[in-house]
Amino acid sequence: MNIYFLIAALSFYLLSTLSYLLFLITGKKGFGKPAHISVTIGFALHLVSLILRYIQAGYTPITNFHEALSFFSLSIAGFFLYLRRSYRIEIVGCIILPVISLMLIWALTFPVAVKPIPPVLQSYWLPVHTIFSFAGNAAFFISFFVSLMYLIAERSIKRKTALPFSIHLPSLETLDSINYKCVSYGFPFLTVGIVTGSIWAGFAWGSHWNWDPKETWSLITWIVYAILLHNRLTMGWRGRKTAYMMIIGFLSMIFTFFGVNLFIGGLHSYLS
Repeated sequence: MNIYFLIAALSFYLLSTLSYLLFLITGKKGFGKPAHISVTIGFALHLVSLILRYIQAGYTPITNFHEALSFFSLSIAGFFLYLRRSYRIEIVGCIILPVISLMLIWALTFPVAVKPIPPVLQSYWLPVHTIFSFAGNAAFFISFFVSLMYLIAERSIKRKTALPFSIHLPSLETLDSINYKCVSYGFPFLTVGIVTGSIWAGFAWGSHWNWDPKETWSLITWIVYAILLHNRLTMGWRGRKTAYMMIIGFLSMIFTFFGVNLFIGGLHSYLS
């Protein structure tokens, strides 16, 4: 049953994608409202799908690549909706919703059957560790695209050249504010995810830190964002410096999530 709700969610994400793209092409603000409504419905259906899968499986369904991609796209959609309450960021939706849709389509290419999980994953630490980690990554994921927009907008202003979509871009101050909000949420979430993962590892493997590839790259990602947040609060980093560090952190985060699982493996590799 959960798969039908997941497909329905994808349908609304695709509808939202279409509406946002029409907004970008035509410049008519009227497309922004149906796009927002569609992604909201898609998120609600996606959440129902997750709950149904949890009931069916008896554990938090973030244990294989299908579930991880699905939950990651859900987290991104949720954080986008949260930001949308404070900022009118239709231009961000023009990028985020196609990515969410593609990620969910990719998730559906993997086996969707619910399978028993090994004893090591049968722990109450599973939902705490994974949910906080994915929530942090979702915030950083959105900040990457916001950072790209900032650099593009800044360059356009300095060169006094108008881009086809520049009229839809928020001000540099707004983009920087969104970036700060992303790191303000993403960094604590990632910190909790790493700490709870370390505690869980101590119970599961007898060691709080094993220098597993995913642990190592998670630490690298955490250090990048820690430097960014520290320098912003103590040295007043703003604008371009924040954007560049956000991009570096994003690349580290993406390698942690995709690269380690697909190419390196280790204790944290997802079950197929």
